[in-house]
Parts: sequence; C-alpha cells; structure tokens
Amino acid sequence: MPVSAAALAAPSAPALPHVTALLSTPAVDWAETTDPPTGITAELPGKVAVRKATVSVEGKPVDARLYIVDTPEGAVGFAVHDMPGDQYPLEDNLQRVLESYMRNTAEPLTSSNVHKATFEGRPALDARLTSETEDETLTGFIRLIADDKHLVQALALGPEANEKALKAMYERLLDSLRIP
Repeated sequence: MPVSAAALAAPSAPALPHVTALLSTPAVDWAETTDPPTGITAELPGKVAVRKATVSVEGKPVDARLYIVDTPEGAVGFAVHDMPGDQYPLEDNLQRVLESYMRNTAEPLTSSNVHKATFEGRPALDARLTSETEDETLTGFIRLIADDKHLVQALALGPEANEKALKAMYERLLDSLRIP
C-alpha cells in the first residue's frame, strides 16, 4: 500500500502513514501553518506537527521541514529545504523527489505535464504525479518553488478516485502559500 505525500518531500523522511482510497469528503478545519525559521506560511486541512529531516542533495546535507496532513482524500502539505532553491535546476529537484519517493516506498512515481511557472515572482515548476501499482493508482500535484534561500515544495497525493478533492485542496494550499 502506498505511503503518503511525505515520502515525496525528503529522502530521509521519518516513518510515514499510508494513504488508502476512501470516499471523497471535503476537508474542513483548515489552519494556517507557519515554518518558524523562515516565516513561510500556508493553510492546511488540519493541524500538523513538523517532521524534520536531513536530506542529501548532491552529497551535501540539507535540513528540511515537512508539514503534511493526511486526510480522507489523501495527503497535502508543503516542505521547506534550507538550501538556495535556485542552486540546482528545478527539473533536477523534481527528479530527486521522484527518486526519493521510490526509495521510501519501493513503488514507482512518475511526473507528467511538467511546465515552468512563477510563484510570487519566483521560478517554479509544476507537475502532475502518478504512482501505479497492482493494487492502486495514486495521483497528485507538485509545485517546486526556487527562492534564494530555500526550496519550497507544495504537494498533494492520494487515490485516483479522489483526484477532484485533492486538486481542490492543492489549489487552496497554493492560494494560501506565502514566502516572505
């Protein structure tokens, strides 16, 4: 059974909860979540505790903080990496996300509809995510945002049956995301 979107955020992420297909119900009780060291904020569908990890990016340790909420529809959240987001091409960072997921879950993850964007004037990269196994198909969305001090990831991942609800949660996350 696939793990949550937290597997996307960092190669060395802590133990992760599972995502299973459930009937889609709207998420309620959205709460503003702030990454204290950076002031980056976003609304998430519930309160969340930070998950800290140190990840390796080209052999260098990078501190990361993950704010992921598991909902009946799937998982949604954001991650902040303490590294210049513009240090590496966003396409390379997307590839690291895909590889990280596969290492953490032993399940395939692919990206499609990859395209460059901007977020509050910063370079960004958007992609659709898919993980297909014999038991289940997961779908999701990711935006990688390059900042001169951080790499920020906004993401959602869950059962394909919940795609409409996942997309709505992801869009609300993006609408509320603020990078000082």
